[in-house]
Amino acid sequence: MISRRTFFGLLWMLCLVLLTAFGGGSAAIAMGGEQPPLNQPAPAFTLPTNSGDGEVSLSDYRGQWVVAYFYPKDFTPGCTLEARRFQQDLPKYRAKNVQILGISVDDVDSHAEFCDSEGLKFPLLADVDGKVSKAYGSWLGYSALRHTYIIDPEGIMRERFLGVRPAIHSAEVLAKLDELQAA
Repeated sequence: MISRRTFFGLLWMLCLVLLTAFGGGSAAIAMGGEQPPLNQPAPAFTLPTNSGDGEVSLSDYRGQWVVAYFYPKDFTPGCTLEARRFQQDLPKYRAKNVQILGISVDDVDSHAEFCDSEGLKFPLLADVDGKVSKAYGSWLGYSALRHTYIIDPEGIMRERFLGVRPAIHSAEVLAKLDELQAA
């Protein structure tokens, strides 16, 4: 017997697969809304986190690069794989002075369970009302889309990834950070 959380996670993923399979994939991405412009200040935010810090603001990371990745739901297969890859590569990110921030509409309790379950050592932020997801053009109407944004140490949006493939995404982000930091 599967848990209620697993059941609803699988049901949600099935809905996304069906939406994509029947031609709604591009419509779903378009529903994300307008993307914030590159080479302009990233939308500011403050969100609650499971990390014990209470709330985290983008401005807390001035002087550091930030990888803000939006994902649909804790404990779903793609989101778990994506989080594991970021965690696996966390020493590489830290060596580049990069803070990883995961953002979804799940609450801080769900994030705490997810971090404990997967051994995640970076903050997950609770965007329960979707306001930040909307500001970043990553809103599907009931959850965040799988989008990632690279923000430089001055708070400027430098890169975005839409339609992310969880298995290889962290490697793609690291490669782009190499380019951006070399420039």
